[in-house]
Amino acid sequence: MAVDKTKNTQKLVTLPNEMIEKIDHYWHDNKLKNRSEAIRELIEKGLSK
Repeated sequence: MAVDKTKNTQKLVTLPNEMIEKIDHYWHDNKLKNRSEAIRELIEKGLSK
């Protein structure tokens, strides 16, 4: 699926392997569609605090 660039911006971010492992656990534990969805959800949770 193509990204709607009028509503979204893609960014390249380098993360430590340990963080990716934690994100992947969150992704699978919460039965999300993909890693990007997990990352967006975790960012939203962090920003709402």
